[in-house]
Amino acid sequence: MKLEGQTAIVTGAGRDIGMAAAIKLASEGANVALNYFSSSTGADDAVARITAQGGRAFAMQGDLTKQADVDALVARTMAEFGGINVLVNNAGGLVARVKIAEMTDAHWQTVMDLNLTSTFRMTRACLAHMTSGAIVNLASQAGRDGGGMGAVAYATSKGAVMTMTRGLAKELGPDIRVNALCPGMIDTDFHNVHTPDAARRGLEASAPAKRQGTPEDTANLILFLACADSAFVTGTNVDINGGMLFS
Repeated sequence: MKLEGQTAIVTGAGRDIGMAAAIKLASEGANVALNYFSSSTGADDAVARITAQGGRAFAMQGDLTKQADVDALVARTMAEFGGINVLVNNAGGLVARVKIAEMTDAHWQTVMDLNLTSTFRMTRACLAHMTSGAIVNLASQAGRDGGGMGAVAYATSKGAVMTMTRGLAKELGPDIRVNALCPGMIDTDFHNVHTPDAARRGLEASAPAKRQGTPEDTANLILFLACADSAFVTGTNVDINGGMLFS
């Protein structure tokens, strides 16, 4: 068991990548605190699957753009499990595709708070209880290539997460490693909502892997970055895109 006796917080864990990551970390022995915003069914299902296999987990609703909800999640994790070793900052989203000329200040701030400020607040809150371990941030291929049409705010926020990852690795090493993933086309509700099916088929055809990724593909990489298998890896932003972009 690669995470036996350790505790992980996974944000945005009610579906897709976050849910898969929570289940994967638990399968390697971690106690898992699952945060969700609206996907209670998925979060509860993940907890049921974890506990059925003998693991320990709880799901807790929270809006991580609010400091009070961040603090409540960390406090409950400490109360139930007694420590924090791994933080997976997965909460976030595109919200909507809006071109910059039509973008309001409110939309810009919403996207920044959702993707960047939530990561900052969760990291700051957890560091009060972490003496060692790993932080895994979810950035995006959009942080490298600017994203699709109408995704400037999202891409900018994810690029900032990538830079934050590098800075935190310097600040928190050697005891805490910090890395990020830059997922490309992963088969999730994100792309069900925001990416036309024709575009997804085209990307599949052009990628060397000839398919979209799965949440489980991404969860496997999250586990690697969270455990001692990646002990000499920190400050990296790891592409996971089936060869759709080489950085």
